[in-house]
Amino acid sequence: MSTTPARAALANPSNTHLGVSSGTSTPTVKNLPGYTTPVFTRKDEQRKEVEASVASKGFMPPELVKLEVGWFYDSLGIDDTYFANESVTIITDNILALFGAKIMAFTQHDANKLVIDLEQTTPDGDRATFIHTSAPGVTSKEGPGATCESRIDAQYLDESSPETAYRLETYRSGGSISATASQQLRCYFVQKCQFPPAEAKKTVKDEDGVEHTDIRTVSDKSFLEKATDNTLEIYQQVMWNVEERYGPVIEMFEVEGTRERRVVIGYRMGGTKHFFSALSDLYHFYGLYSARKYVEQFANGVTIISLYLNPLPNSNAPPIEHSIHQVIKEASLLYCLPDNPFFRGTTPSGVAAVSNIHGSHAVQEATYAYAGWIFAQHFCNRLGPSYSALRDVLDDSNAVHAEVLNNIKVRFREETFTRESIGEVIAAYPELIRMLYVNFAMSHYPAQDEASQLMPTLSYQRLHTEQPLSDEELYDKLRRTVPNKQELQVLESFLIFNKNVLKTNFYQPTKVALSFRLAPNFLPEVEYPKKPFGMFFVIGSEFRGFHIRFVCLACYMFELFTLSFRLAPNFLPEVEYPKKPFGMFFVIGSEFRGFHIRFRDVARGGIRIVRSRNKENYSINQRMLFDENYALAATQTLKNKDIPESGAKGTILPSLGAAPEICFEKYVDAVIDLLIPGHTPGIKEPIVDLYGEPELLFFGPDEGTADLMDWAANHARSRGAPWWKSFTTGKSAKLLGGVPHDTYGMTSLSVRQYILAVYKQMGLREKDVTKVQTGGPDGDLGSNEILLSSDKTVAVIDGSGVLADPAGLDRTELVRLAKARKMISHFDKSKLSKDGYVVLCEQHDVKLPSGEVIADGTDFRNNAHLRFKADIFVPCGGRPEAINISNVARLVDHDGKPHFKYIVEGANLFITQQARLYLEKRRVILFKDSSANKGGVTSSSLEVLAGLGLSDSEYIEHMIFKDGKPSSFYESYVKDIQAIISSNASLEAGCIQREFQRLNGSKPRTLISDELSSKLNDLQAELESSDLFDDTASRRGVLGRAIPQTLVNQVGIDTLLERLPEPYQRALFSSWVAAHFIYKYGVNGTSVNFFNFARTLAEGAEAKK
Repeated sequence: MSTTPARAALANPSNTHLGVSSGTSTPTVKNLPGYTTPVFTRKDEQRKEVEASVASKGFMPPELVKLEVGWFYDSLGIDDTYFANESVTIITDNILALFGAKIMAFTQHDANKLVIDLEQTTPDGDRATFIHTSAPGVTSKEGPGATCESRIDAQYLDESSPETAYRLETYRSGGSISATASQQLRCYFVQKCQFPPAEAKKTVKDEDGVEHTDIRTVSDKSFLEKATDNTLEIYQQVMWNVEERYGPVIEMFEVEGTRERRVVIGYRMGGTKHFFSALSDLYHFYGLYSARKYVEQFANGVTIISLYLNPLPNSNAPPIEHSIHQVIKEASLLYCLPDNPFFRGTTPSGVAAVSNIHGSHAVQEATYAYAGWIFAQHFCNRLGPSYSALRDVLDDSNAVHAEVLNNIKVRFREETFTRESIGEVIAAYPELIRMLYVNFAMSHYPAQDEASQLMPTLSYQRLHTEQPLSDEELYDKLRRTVPNKQELQVLESFLIFNKNVLKTNFYQPTKVALSFRLAPNFLPEVEYPKKPFGMFFVIGSEFRGFHIRFVCLACYMFELFTLSFRLAPNFLPEVEYPKKPFGMFFVIGSEFRGFHIRFRDVARGGIRIVRSRNKENYSINQRMLFDENYALAATQTLKNKDIPESGAKGTILPSLGAAPEICFEKYVDAVIDLLIPGHTPGIKEPIVDLYGEPELLFFGPDEGTADLMDWAANHARSRGAPWWKSFTTGKSAKLLGGVPHDTYGMTSLSVRQYILAVYKQMGLREKDVTKVQTGGPDGDLGSNEILLSSDKTVAVIDGSGVLADPAGLDRTELVRLAKARKMISHFDKSKLSKDGYVVLCEQHDVKLPSGEVIADGTDFRNNAHLRFKADIFVPCGGRPEAINISNVARLVDHDGKPHFKYIVEGANLFITQQARLYLEKRRVILFKDSSANKGGVTSSSLEVLAGLGLSDSEYIEHMIFKDGKPSSFYESYVKDIQAIISSNASLEAGCIQREFQRLNGSKPRTLISDELSSKLNDLQAELESSDLFDDTASRRGVLGRAIPQTLVNQVGIDTLLERLPEPYQRALFSSWVAAHFIYKYGVNGTSVNFFNFARTLAEGAEAKK
């Protein structure tokens, strides 16, 4: 394949995007259409048939028929594609409709009121034609034409997939629709793609010998017939770049001898929605109009949009050299949030009432307004001093008082601010939003853009034309301008947001979502007593999410689809959040929003996708997203007490109808933007980093993400992250050397240690114990609990329904389901006794053997854990707070006897703290989640350690399966992990029980567990900052025992000490010392105890050399 100037320009990565400071010339193309102009050979013959048809209708005077038909065929400049595709009948109808519209406009004495709206879809839906009146450079506001492109997006382009895709050609007519009117016609032709069979796909080698997809083997038949060789060349290179990257690829070409510019945008099919129509708003905003537009789909899942843009004649818009740069610069932001109501004014998602300020905000300002809108939704609805005063009066350990406080908290959150009311405030004060944006940009706008030879974006120009105000001046301006206290609180939240963003990918040239690193000090202490170490907030147009981390290490950065912000947590009010996070990340994308929070630098936790069943459930999830993230991260901190990583958590909230997997991918990519320095001009450039320290996050699997950890690790690797091996845990064993919890029963091992501790303490034989279990045989915990136990299970509750038998469920059948990972809906009912039953969620009016009728299976399932009685209850699945202060009384009968004697909480946050204390007061032996189910986090921690301790080549050799089988190293390492899990769980269970007995039962085990975790975490933090680590013998002795022996034997302690980052070594050292000291001496261990214990730390140090 020969190298053309266009190919050479595209092949150079520095020219792939229009970099602001690249200083490179723009590639040019010849003044040719890029597509062959179709010639309809039957056009004259068809014209005569149309003339006869029009005349036969009798609506048009005979003397005008030839004139009107001739005008339609020759003067409007309609492409021959239209005439080739449409029948004589359709063309006749369109000409008569145009004639009728002219008469209507004449009666109104205004030629500019001449409006044409012609639409036609074939019966099979494979083709559609839309013809509408269109003024160049103006977005229509009324009639079908105003929504035409949005409807094409929704009905055809957004839903395209390699299996069913639609291409689009659209042209502006060359002439006006009448001699007296200035309007032109805009014609849209939608056509279902005809791809070659999958086996026809071939590859070609580029100039470097790398194989890529051959565009001709994945193209639509019509596209191949029309596209010129030059167009195929350009699209080929764009396709290759899309396949190699995750974000959009944006190219721009000058057209020789003209003022026209051609913009070509490639991205992965389904990567964004409503993007085509949003691009029209974007270039209209900058005084441009399109002569032609194409949307091409390809069988390999790539979409390419081509825009032929020209300056609007006689306008006050900036020269096209400047405006086209702004279009390219902001197309990436628009890709993240194409449906932004603060730019577009209306949105199909029902937020139209929020704003009607189209034209008042540039894209950057509108994107900032959207990010602030999402931020305010989460942090305006705080409880305030009234709640704090009430909490001081009431006793939250009292069940009744706790319920009152909880109800008031929920009511405050629901009624203070809504997303609609916050949006209305933002729309009402566009000038203040602009000032707030300037305040934000002064801190985060990259310095190199200021030195650019090209004109910066309109938003950046305002940084110099508008006098920036200090924080104090801006606050005073808000206070004097906004009379309403609630409106002022909304706008103040923008200022809080500005002050706590430490870094963001907002100004990256390419992105898939917005991400922000936050300083978490703004959290109110009354609600969030434990301040996270770090917070990430992630936002997409159809999702949102958090990741909270309660401990730190080292990090880096690459490509952009979503906006991400690193926030300082200082803005979290102490009254609601007494323990501040270490760091917060806030991410925004076109179909989601998200957070990440951690409480110390070195921290690890799962990423959870919060799914919504319906609009009402989405509203609840949206309101509670941050609180759930915070609580999960705080719990993770307690659970991670005896491993080097402290607690962290991430949450992602997809919009209704969004693809959760795509949301996760954008979330991960946007967070990586803030972890890896950008070094590629025009693609990934340096950002302003107010935090100033490298960061490294460890992600793990959680609800909805268990199957996505491989993708995240591979993506980090493709982005050039040196820590890709340890970035995620829960990776597949065969492909990436992960250690799956379910396969090896890691979480269940620790849960079982607590169950066995109960049996031993109470002198019970397991086969005589009755048990109720939530989380069925299809899940990780549920299946392994069945396989590891030998009790008499009387009820199992899972996602499909309820299985119960007071005589005991058939264990052989349960084991069969557990091994097959099938829900209880597959249970063989013939194995039930006469009193046994199965009630599935989808069933209604089910009669139980007792005669009771169950009206609704889902409602029955949701509350079934409150009706059964047994010796022990082991929650292995279910939603957080399934047992809370409002319903816990239902677990106690009229005589005050609890339904269960023992509870081992395997599922995270299944029981609230107040409910646990309520049950323990009634003499239930209860071990809470942060103690019982920590086996999984221990396994994940040691999976991270393998990634950090082994080189890439060693990792591939020892951790990744060969021919589907693990290495001897892998098998030995897994056994080490299992032994450490069992040991830690047994040590903690014994420590809790000894403390309970020492206090004669005066303190609940729940509080002992919390105190133990807090003491352990506090001691670990003290040890990290002490000089004990600097004692070489102690350090070698401890790390030689803390690191699994298999890894020490393979690599050697000296090599490990060279490879492991020092912050990680300190965390590993201090966590081992703190855990083993407290497990041995209890929470009241003395200084003398620690002195004696410290003397043993160096044991074995010499042997480890």
